[in-house]
Amino acid sequence: MTHSHHSAEHAHGGLGHDEHDDAGNVATERLQLRTVGIDVGTTTSHLIFSELPLERQGIRLSSAYTVTERRVVSRSEVTLTPYSSPRRIDTDALAAFIDRAYAQAGWTRDMVDTGAVIATGEAARKENAAAIVALFSEQSGRFVCATAGHHLEALLAAHGSGAVALSRSKETPLVLNVDIGGGTTKLAVCRSGKVIETAALDVGARVVSWDTDGNVRAVTPAGERVLRWAGARIAVGEIANRAALAITAEHVADLALAVAEGQALADEFWLTEPLRTRGRFKTLVISGGVGEYVNGNETREFGDLGKLLGAAIARRVAGHTVLRAVESIRATCIGASQYAIQVSGDTLFLTRPEMLPLRDLAAVAIHPDRADAKSIAQAVRSGIERLDRDDGKFAVAVRWDHGPAYAALRELCAGIRDGVRDVIAADRPLVVVLDADVAGIVGQVLQDEMKVRSPLVCVDQIQLSDLDFIDLGAVLPEKGVVPVVVKSLVFSER
Repeated sequence: MTHSHHSAEHAHGGLGHDEHDDAGNVATERLQLRTVGIDVGTTTSHLIFSELPLERQGIRLSSAYTVTERRVVSRSEVTLTPYSSPRRIDTDALAAFIDRAYAQAGWTRDMVDTGAVIATGEAARKENAAAIVALFSEQSGRFVCATAGHHLEALLAAHGSGAVALSRSKETPLVLNVDIGGGTTKLAVCRSGKVIETAALDVGARVVSWDTDGNVRAVTPAGERVLRWAGARIAVGEIANRAALAITAEHVADLALAVAEGQALADEFWLTEPLRTRGRFKTLVISGGVGEYVNGNETREFGDLGKLLGAAIARRVAGHTVLRAVESIRATCIGASQYAIQVSGDTLFLTRPEMLPLRDLAAVAIHPDRADAKSIAQAVRSGIERLDRDDGKFAVAVRWDHGPAYAALRELCAGIRDGVRDVIAADRPLVVVLDADVAGIVGQVLQDEMKVRSPLVCVDQIQLSDLDFIDLGAVLPEKGVVPVVVKSLVFSER
């Protein structure tokens, strides 16, 4: 790692490396990382600066570090995302805002070990995302840059709000996270500590917006549909009628909470496939900008339906258990942890060494409950969709409980092949990361029996989860090992 702050450098006591006790046993190894989480959305942007102590037991080069604490050091103000034209983000103004946030935190860029830049909504559009990522090109190895489509944004919101952590409780094993922003509403079904399904609706606080004089500036296409449905009239350029705005907010609230109430919604309001989980959700977390009003953190108006919508949502959720979001408008990550390991030949299968290095591969995490090719393929496809990773920049990360028996591994390989047919057809690298000691067999079966001809790498004894990213370095010739860096998005509660 370029700038790892070992605990020996800080007032946290203990040696930085491989500390031994009197009996010669290996004690804990500690690291401390300074990390920054940067969220650039359609409407607002903000930064969070944190310190993350990490530790690992033992000195095996392949053992993982875990985050032991999350200390938020500084939070920037939440700013309106700057635009130079209606759909192009003003990266100069954004860079100036980021510089001010660093100065306010008392940090310089070279103090930062790791970071995560999350671009959502308009910011995730190709030309905007490329310009935002370019702001961090000097730190590219240390920063995870994720452009989030609807599914990944819903997943991030559910982790950031604490809904995923809350669903680990026996009292509330099923939680619906409703993240209501300016342009969209993101839904995530959380069960027993996992996000099992995500979707998005085309409604939010800015379906109607107006200037400081009350003149209507914009009505989105979704806003037009809501107005028709509500029988209300609001026209651009005219003074907004408060009664019409109020009735519009009531209808947007009905739409945003229809799923929570177990009601079906017209196809025209879905931005994704509708949620498959049916029925009324007893437990909700409301996050996003509108969540700030529902949770009592905000009372100001921003020239949109936010305040009216917050009040309408609060009235409607009276019959549900509403758990407070840990972070509402900041329902995003607070940064990234990372640790480096070395993977040796006996835990590695590699067909074309020249395919390395590969960076920022998102972990498509699967944990098959049975060795069945069809369900494994479906899990892989769902994982790729959940992370919006149709660009092929992912690693299939397998937690495998079904042993080294050939018949079971053959089912696994068939499932992986069928789940990633697009990657294979495009001759993109196929990366498989396994927690069990089976990389050699899996690689062999994929190549020889499943006829995978695209570049292939299988690595084992590494366990990855959703929202982890992995870098695979070039093979170090003198040692025959591959350096691996695992980066994980970190949330207040993750």
